[in-house]
Amino acid sequence: MGASMPQVNVPGFHCVGRLAYADPCKRRGRLMKLAPVCLAAFLATLATPPAAWAQSYPDRPVRMIVPYAAGGPTDISGRIIATKLSEQLGKQFYVENLPGGGGNAGTGRAAQSAPDGYTILFAGSPLSINPTLYGKVPYDYEKDFDAVSLAVTSPALVTVHPSVPAQSVKELVDLINANPGKYSYASPGIGTPPHLLGELFRLSLKLDLVHVPFNSGGLATGSTVGGHTPILFGASAPAVPHVKDGKLRALGFTGKARLPALPDVPTMAEAGYPAIEGATWFGVVAPAGTPKDIVALLNREMVKALALPDVKERMAGLGFATVGNTPEEFAVVIRSDGAKWAKVIRESGIKAQ
Repeated sequence: MGASMPQVNVPGFHCVGRLAYADPCKRRGRLMKLAPVCLAAFLATLATPPAAWAQSYPDRPVRMIVPYAAGGPTDISGRIIATKLSEQLGKQFYVENLPGGGGNAGTGRAAQSAPDGYTILFAGSPLSINPTLYGKVPYDYEKDFDAVSLAVTSPALVTVHPSVPAQSVKELVDLINANPGKYSYASPGIGTPPHLLGELFRLSLKLDLVHVPFNSGGLATGSTVGGHTPILFGASAPAVPHVKDGKLRALGFTGKARLPALPDVPTMAEAGYPAIEGATWFGVVAPAGTPKDIVALLNREMVKALALPDVKERMAGLGFATVGNTPEEFAVVIRSDGAKWAKVIRESGIKAQ
């Protein structure tokens, strides 16, 4: 993968890779004399260490597929990373938006691409969620992709309208139990990580709670700010300004650590509900079989880019926290999320619409 076979051209004799043959019009003796030349070249290729395969990578532009429409936070964060990789590696990393099917169309296209490092995918949580949510997708995330690095995460913020008489997650649980069927929660849409976190909350605590899906985080947040949907499971970026203005009350954060923008809001684990943990995430994967040295190079450059202060600041403005980890660590995230959300989807009976 990634290494071309040696080619030797001499009068009357051709050798390409494993194939050696003589022109029929030349003497057989010439073939016998020149055969060691091809053999030596072939053995030299076998002796070339894999680390040398990526010495010239990239020597042409690299396509980063973003399986969502242009202009949203996912697209913008992917472009930030593509720009930095272009600067660091000296060749253009360009974004190609291939939206459709909740991310399935572009992801399927990436899965079918050549594993040569010149097509990579800026994948999100739906990579793990969609196989169960849709039932059939044009890829297998374990067989078709090699993880490169987790880029960013965005845990959900659990907020309520100020009219809701709950000052903590426990008080909210007690309130819902005392008023079965009365309360509803908004989310950015069916099958999104905030929706699945809301269902995990409902199922694990056996709550009589109604889900109200919207087409975006902004619309879901607006519904709760307006008092139409009393509870919100949503991304932190659109909710934080309203919390600071007193238009929403934040009760818990589904991340492993507190949100820097709201340091007084406990994590769900600190609030007594450790099972309600999870986040929307995005990262880079490559078609399965991409040379390991190229994966390692991309990982190294991504981690370097994600550690830059300007990248951290821009990602924070989009509601994302930068990560940057090893391919092995990212692979664990993909697999564990797949198993975790598959259970929630099946138990809830959620279907993609």
